[in-house]
Amino acid sequence: MSSRQIIVVGGGAAGFFAAIAAAESDADVTVLEKTSRFLDKVRISGGGRCNVTHAFFESREFAARYPRGGKNLLAPFQKFSAADTVAWFESRGVKLKTEDDGRMFPVTDSSQTVIDCLMRTAQKAGVSFRLNCAVESATKLADGEFELNLSGGEKISCDKLLLATGGCRAAAAGQLAVSLGHTLELPVPSLFTFHIELPWLRSLAGISVGLVEASVPLAKLRERGPLLITHCGLSGPVILRLSAWGARELHGLDYKFPLFINWLPESDAGKISAELDSRRKTQPAKLVVNTPLAPLPSRLWEQLVLAAGVARDTRWAALSRAAQHNLVRQLTRTEFQVAGKSLNKDEFVTCGGVKLGEVNFKTMESKICPGLFFAGELLDIDGITGGFNFQAAWTTGWLAGNAMAA
Repeated sequence: MSSRQIIVVGGGAAGFFAAIAAAESDADVTVLEKTSRFLDKVRISGGGRCNVTHAFFESREFAARYPRGGKNLLAPFQKFSAADTVAWFESRGVKLKTEDDGRMFPVTDSSQTVIDCLMRTAQKAGVSFRLNCAVESATKLADGEFELNLSGGEKISCDKLLLATGGCRAAAAGQLAVSLGHTLELPVPSLFTFHIELPWLRSLAGISVGLVEASVPLAKLRERGPLLITHCGLSGPVILRLSAWGARELHGLDYKFPLFINWLPESDAGKISAELDSRRKTQPAKLVVNTPLAPLPSRLWEQLVLAAGVARDTRWAALSRAAQHNLVRQLTRTEFQVAGKSLNKDEFVTCGGVKLGEVNFKTMESKICPGLFFAGELLDIDGITGGFNFQAAWTTGWLAGNAMAA
């Protein structure tokens, strides 16, 4: 047997990138995927466009976007950065573009472009593929090889084994790593939306606000960014970021907690109050519900006015000081009771996985079981939304692939 017989368990982004890196260094590589398709998460990410990476080209700035694993990724990002990802794909025919928020997509706006590139490159490098091939167990033999028992009863062996099986949505998903001596950080969801059972809020489904400040005082969380109102409650980048940074804390609260939204974070209570005073003088006969403060959408403004206890037929001239005070408070600190969560279907990222202290981040090799390597979300690494989780997959996969082939 070749001294570089490599098996990659998991046919996702990290597994493919590792397989390609190893095969391009002349290793004999086989990718085993338990489902009927490769690269499924790539296919559906970014609404089917595939958010390949993010346009941060300094490793420290990039690493700061990971609630878990950022420090461990600092040195790896110096070896294979977002700029390297852009160059890798462009050299293989996939040009990327940068959107206003820094997310990078293929210019085709189709994840199939990325999938086709990875498949083509892997085939050209000589990678072997097997679908519908689940690994039931893995054993390290006395001679240093690994023996894998596959779902059909077949046994195969290899010198180097890479586990790139994706996020541990349940602890069972990390069972191969555990059986080879590793420990898992408790897997809990990251990147999820908030359920809020409030009829007036749900009646606004589809409305987005460009900038709000959202906070969860019980978990000491605060974020700014765009907000989307959904038929279930609240979503959008600001909520996804809160859920990522607070994944463990919000799990500890059983996803039931007060959430506060400041709808006008660029103003303070004094400025807003002064603007309302001005309305009283300049538009005394107009109904309060019909004259929104920019940049709030009119339907949202109407509901916030009513939620503040201001009657629908109240005109500016008749707005009492007490009612104005309540309205200012509603605009700067609306309180919602979160009653649960939904996973963000584009991302479905998990916080938790193989403990980072058990892995050498120069090579992605296990410190516990020589010849065993890790890449991607099986590790206790997760980034906020915006291409960061894919970049962690590309970087850890590239490092692991090169190290296995060395």
